[in-house]
Amino acid sequence: MDLELKGKAAVVLASSKGLGKAVARQFSLEGTQVMISGRDEETLEKTAKEISTESDTPVYWHVCDITKTEDIHSLMEEAKDKMGRIDVVVNNAGGPKPGSFEDMDDSDWEQAFELTLFSFIRSIRAALPELKKNQGKIVNIASSSLKEPVDDLILSNTFRMGIAGLSKSLARELAPDGVLINTIGPGKIATDRTKGLDEAKADRSGKTFEEVRANSEDSIPMERYGTPEEFAKQVVFYGSGANTYVTGQILLVEGGAVKAY
Repeated sequence: MDLELKGKAAVVLASSKGLGKAVARQFSLEGTQVMISGRDEETLEKTAKEISTESDTPVYWHVCDITKTEDIHSLMEEAKDKMGRIDVVVNNAGGPKPGSFEDMDDSDWEQAFELTLFSFIRSIRAALPELKKNQGKIVNIASSSLKEPVDDLILSNTFRMGIAGLSKSLARELAPDGVLINTIGPGKIATDRTKGLDEAKADRSGKTFEEVRANSEDSIPMERYGTPEEFAKQVVFYGSGANTYVTGQILLVEGGAVKAY
């Protein structure tokens, strides 16, 4: 299948490592110019060189704190200048701090909103003129908590649902312009974030990390965590020219773990 991505340009937020990096790499392997972003210049430069060497496709990078309006605006302007166009925006953010409702104060809620939801709003707003011009795609990375809340992740559970509402509303608003927007929720994918959550659970429960990981894998019908590469391929499809009629939808990539319809 031709994904019609050669010569296109994608911006991937929070992409110096983890799921964002895997997504940027997969787009690059398909012949797409990519602009990656993150807060650490050294890591971004290293990641860009690594991906471009493997794919032989230009990979650009721009330092960006996605909780800051001016940084996101600068990112999109730099992407347009360097790549000449923006066809795909992949919104991604590190998850907010774990914990229960009573663990959180006002500043925790405010920071989680800025990171997890408002960054997506700002990114879409900044890129929208280019996306309308090119009948582009938006893919929002959220969480499997869109269908089933995850214990001790009250902030993530709350604001990921905001992403779903934003995507569904924008799907209807932007469809006449040919802009498609979808949300993809990872389940247990083997990333540093997942490892950190498992370590925190081990500390709380008094179990070893290995016990927590094994119990978690046992709860997944496929009996393992997914890989970033498996997840990235789904994102790339929804951002590709092969997707011409799917918008406003939620896809979970979670090995069958979520029981909700």
